[in-house]
Amino acid sequence: MTVDAELVQRMARTVGEQVSEGIRSNTNGDWSNGSDASGWDEDDRRMYTQTVVQRAISAENERRLGQGVPPLDNADASQLSTAVLNRMFGLGDLQLHIDNPQVTDIYVNGCDNVHLKWRDGRSTRERPVAATDEALIEMIRNQARRSRHEHHWDPASPVLDLQLPSGDRLNAVAWVSQRPSISIRRHDFAIARLKELIELGTVNEALFQLLSAMVRARFNILVAGGTGAGKTTLLRCLINEIPADERLVTVEDSLEIGLARFSELHPNHVELEARESNIEGTGEVTMHDLVRAGLRMGPDRVIVGEIRGAEVVPMLLAMSQGNDGSMSTVHADSTAGTFPRLQAYMAMTPERFDTRTANLMVANAVDAIVHVARRRDGRRVLTSVREITGADGELVVSNQVYGPDTSMRAQPNFRFEDASMARLEQVGFDRRWLEPSANRWNGN
Repeated sequence: MTVDAELVQRMARTVGEQVSEGIRSNTNGDWSNGSDASGWDEDDRRMYTQTVVQRAISAENERRLGQGVPPLDNADASQLSTAVLNRMFGLGDLQLHIDNPQVTDIYVNGCDNVHLKWRDGRSTRERPVAATDEALIEMIRNQARRSRHEHHWDPASPVLDLQLPSGDRLNAVAWVSQRPSISIRRHDFAIARLKELIELGTVNEALFQLLSAMVRARFNILVAGGTGAGKTTLLRCLINEIPADERLVTVEDSLEIGLARFSELHPNHVELEARESNIEGTGEVTMHDLVRAGLRMGPDRVIVGEIRGAEVVPMLLAMSQGNDGSMSTVHADSTAGTFPRLQAYMAMTPERFDTRTANLMVANAVDAIVHVARRRDGRRVLTSVREITGADGELVVSNQVYGPDTSMRAQPNFRFEDASMARLEQVGFDRRWLEPSANRWNGN
């Protein structure tokens, strides 16, 4: 069944009115303490709304029977209930794609031009997610109003960036494009441990042993890769190898790592999230500000979701001044390509670091860079592990310990320096895992 859009709209309006009246009755009309003086949180409101939706569906079936029309069967009633709840608490028909675990990316180029990317590498075009572009804009605006921070999306602020309740990232642009454009990046929080990446074909057993040892040995690690390559997923898996007794501080522009979901693994953690300025142009808190603040919070390790600006300097200083084992991600097409990217970021800071100084800071801070990529078949694979050994003027000196083969999967290339190998072996790493014979991959 394709749910009747007019029925969904009518029922959502009726349910909304009944929910508002029910909450008002339960609080004796006392709204003096804020916008929701009932004290009900989002879960309370949703549970109550589900009850009201079921009553509304029963009333709809009674109306149909009275008119001699067959009532909704269980499957149709379930779809109608989901559609109404998605309209009231989610993103309408878009929510169906957000809730699909096999979807990785959602692109909406106007209400009727909808495209999905799937975990198996496919791309498909889907049916419209709103009746008009104006309805699409209003649906996104409603979501922005429900978000944790104040978000404005209008001709004066045509770009919207927010985190959805699912943890996924939504970017929306309108008024500067012919039609409203919505992009949603899905995050699979179910993938949280390095061991799981073996089953997915992202790493092999030898790389699992090496990466987990690098975390235990407190290597400062950068995870590099392109858009959608799986940088955040790999970073999350590395973080979850950190012992539970360490204090972690994460800094992100949007809470994509999801450390709070793994509080049993990291009971002593703090998540910091950057904030844009409000409509008056005040209240901005940058990643750079938060990295500096995080360093004052007594962390054992600092994790920056992604380096892409001035936060590179305090992050490198954190790595080189006692916060060993810190991590971050960076957008780069290879481990070697990470160096010019970091140099560019440092040149854009107020200090305008030259290349030689930037290279020296990187060499003193970063122990290793790992690179992940997404192949044409959709599989995400680790392609390279690069050890940083020093700086020589215009160059960062490094060893590509693992390099990509013809299938883009990492294979042993060079040996670690003796000092690095000693650190790994002190935490139980067996150097035999670096032998080519130990680096077999499953599948194609």
